[in-house]
Amino acid sequence: MSVAKSRQRSHMSRNLLIGFLVLLILYTLAGFLLLPWWLERLVPEQLDQRMGWQAEITEIRTNPFTLQVEALGLSAADNDGEPVVGFDRLLVDMNFFQLVRGIAGFEAIQLDEPYVRVDLLEDYSVNFARDWQSANPEPAQAAPKAGQTDDTAAPPRLYFGRIELNGGEIMFRDFTKEQMAEFRIVPLDLTLNDLATWRREGQDSDYSLLAALGSQTIEWQGDLSVAPFYSNGTLKVSSVDHETLAHFLAPFFPYDLRGGSVTLSSDYEIQAGDTFYLETTNGQLNLENLAIALDEKSEQARLSNAMLSVDAIGFDLNRREISIGQVSLDNLDLALARNSTGEIDWLAPLAADEGEAQSDGEASAGGQPFRWSVEGVALSGGRVLWQDSQPERAAEIALEQLSVSIGKLSHQLEEPVSYEVAGMLASGGRLSLNGQVTPAPFTLEAAISGNDVALAAFEPYVQEGANLAITGGTLGVDGNLDLDGQQEPLTGTFSGTAEVAGMNLELSDSSGSLVSWQTLRLAPIEYNVYPARLEIGTVTLAQPAINIVRNTDSVHNVERIAKTPAAGGQEETASGPPETGDSEPEFIFRIGQLMLENGELAYTDRTLDPAFTTSFDELNGSVTGLSNISPQQGKVSIRGRVGGVADLDFEGTIGTLGTEDISELRLMMQGVSLPALSPYFGRYLGYGVDSGKLNLNLNYEIAGSRIDASNLVVMDRLELGSSIASDQSVNAPVKLGLALLRDSNGVIEVDLPISGDLSDPSFRVGQVVMRAFVNLLAKAAASPFSMLGSIAELAGLSGEELGKVGFIPGSIQLAEGEAEKLAALADALLERPDLLLNIRGNVEPEADGLALLRDELTAGGQQELSEEEWQEAREAYLAGERSLAPEALSNLASSRGVTLRNVLQQTHGVPTDQLFLLDPARNAGVGSEGSVIVSFNLDVR
Repeated sequence: MSVAKSRQRSHMSRNLLIGFLVLLILYTLAGFLLLPWWLERLVPEQLDQRMGWQAEITEIRTNPFTLQVEALGLSAADNDGEPVVGFDRLLVDMNFFQLVRGIAGFEAIQLDEPYVRVDLLEDYSVNFARDWQSANPEPAQAAPKAGQTDDTAAPPRLYFGRIELNGGEIMFRDFTKEQMAEFRIVPLDLTLNDLATWRREGQDSDYSLLAALGSQTIEWQGDLSVAPFYSNGTLKVSSVDHETLAHFLAPFFPYDLRGGSVTLSSDYEIQAGDTFYLETTNGQLNLENLAIALDEKSEQARLSNAMLSVDAIGFDLNRREISIGQVSLDNLDLALARNSTGEIDWLAPLAADEGEAQSDGEASAGGQPFRWSVEGVALSGGRVLWQDSQPERAAEIALEQLSVSIGKLSHQLEEPVSYEVAGMLASGGRLSLNGQVTPAPFTLEAAISGNDVALAAFEPYVQEGANLAITGGTLGVDGNLDLDGQQEPLTGTFSGTAEVAGMNLELSDSSGSLVSWQTLRLAPIEYNVYPARLEIGTVTLAQPAINIVRNTDSVHNVERIAKTPAAGGQEETASGPPETGDSEPEFIFRIGQLMLENGELAYTDRTLDPAFTTSFDELNGSVTGLSNISPQQGKVSIRGRVGGVADLDFEGTIGTLGTEDISELRLMMQGVSLPALSPYFGRYLGYGVDSGKLNLNLNYEIAGSRIDASNLVVMDRLELGSSIASDQSVNAPVKLGLALLRDSNGVIEVDLPISGDLSDPSFRVGQVVMRAFVNLLAKAAASPFSMLGSIAELAGLSGEELGKVGFIPGSIQLAEGEAEKLAALADALLERPDLLLNIRGNVEPEADGLALLRDELTAGGQQELSEEEWQEAREAYLAGERSLAPEALSNLASSRGVTLRNVLQQTHGVPTDQLFLLDPARNAGVGSEGSVIVSFNLDVR
């Protein structure tokens, strides 16, 4: 019995062993042979059914004992025949003991030389989704079963000991743009160790990723936990070139990126659970060799830099904080341009996106604001080029060797920020600013310094309002600017000094200096922004030179400085409300004193032939107390020379400028050479000047635009030269007029008062004075004896009375009181040796004839003559029935001329060369008292 049982057990053991061996053989055959055969057919079939891909696989090996699957040479192509996925080798090594615990455990998954092609299609879908949807049309969705919920089940328990990706390649093609862009990420290496899908206390996986797109790489390494999701590590993207950046930034970046590479690295920590947590630290950003053009048509880049580096970048999503360390920018080169319509080139591409940007900003305005900070910004070796085509003549200003340093910035805008800016102008000069600024509310403190700034670079802007060319000159400024925008309007002050040296200005359309000076210094300057007020302590102007030219069109060069505004502008100005004299000016200024040192002014009048030229030099003096706010009275005192020899003295008081306050000014010139004025004498008098000196004493009283002046003109030894043909010369005996004005010492002294309105364009002081003098000469020539009024007045006579003398009818005896006239006339002739007196003996035929007839009838008073006899003889004479001797009246006329000549010569000592007898006449008049009037005639040598 026992033997039978023993044999039964022996057969059972053997059968079990045989069954196990059979199963083992079958398992082995299925694992080594059947499964690879089945998989080699299943994989291509599934790829064809699910994706529509034509796939091939070289070989699949399986090991049922080690639970390994190895696939070799997979390649799949889409309907277009283009490769879409593939690999050289895939090894999957499962862990049997993990399976026993209910865990799908993989000791290792290794993928060698994988290839994936990802296409971003025109509709922004990808090729994988397109192929899936083409091969798997979506069926109608079934109604959810009762009790079915949407709760997501817990993830399966998976464990990966090691996942390794070696030498992979990803091809990314973008068809959303006009031209397809292709990117190859190769090699792609990934290592992931000890990864589980369930929570393990104190155990996290570690991973590393290396991907490259040419020289561009992505490095990612750290720790990872799936449930709950948690990861920390380091991510670094290196040398991303401008072509890659340009492609992905194109929808948001309206410029043409032509150069540059970006390297970005950061430590991070991320967690997803009940709350989402994200923090980055130790971030660094490097941007090298950036080059940006405005668009593809631009010939060259308008912005470039050698290096932009940002360190210590940190981000905390939960605390809503962004922190940035130092921002450093090296060798920035920026070019900005403004076109003729005033549009700046860099802003033009942004204009189209302005509305969208505003709407996006409004949409994201809600929520708690981020807190941010920047430790500092530093720029070195920068260059900024400004090209401006809006002025009539284009301007180009370059700021080189630019350095900028900005202190800590943060979301706390009320905190002041320190800054320093310095640079060199390419045209010459150095500028620097330093201080602090508060963004909100806005305040600014700036120490401004500028040295040797060449002003010629700013000439196009000057020419916007003035017809001037700057051929020389540098600006220096040193001061402090404070602005405060806490309240409207903006207020602020500037305190400092300024100096313009070596200045030389010309008219844009002509050569030759117009205004120049050695130095113009303003110190101190106090300027207030609102209300606008400027106060300057002392203005020192050294060696100024002004060249004023009156051109042949009678327009002075200084009148052409201001450009004529457009007609529309004139109309707008004219239509504006007039300012009242009592209103306070919008701009207030005060100048303590203006010091003039060795100034010079040259004047040329080209309307004359020959041209007139004179100069005022060695001008020294001061002007004090200038202001446009009452009460204010300034003083002026300037001395110098005229024409290199004459003395000039200009002094007086100056009322408040721009008001009706009275200014009283006196200008004196002593010893001006009259021959220098010969062109003016030639134009207005018809003669040049051979010799003489001029003294002027001009007293002007100016109230607003009203001027009242007395012009005392003294000419010594004036001698006219040759005659000059001029259609503007006075039609009068000029030499006679001058002789009448000249005294015995050869001096002409006249006072020429004038008055007028300086705002009248036709009113010119110099021209009015000259016209007054010419009119005085014409009047003297027309009424010569009226010019002897001062002498006549001494004798109790009028000037006109000196030009005639009365005789007793029929006699050479002077009428009563006429001897005094001759005495006064003799004094006038003696004082004016150039005057010549023409004496024409004269008779009145009736009065003198009747007197001679009576004398003849009475035998010279020796015989009696009755009244009846006289009346009869008188009537016969008047009727022509009785006559005198033919020579009687002629002899009387001649005798009267001789008598007058003898009285003047013998009695009063008038030189004979001043007295001339003319042919006697018979046209004398009869005075109110019955005397016969004999008139004189004046002439000049």
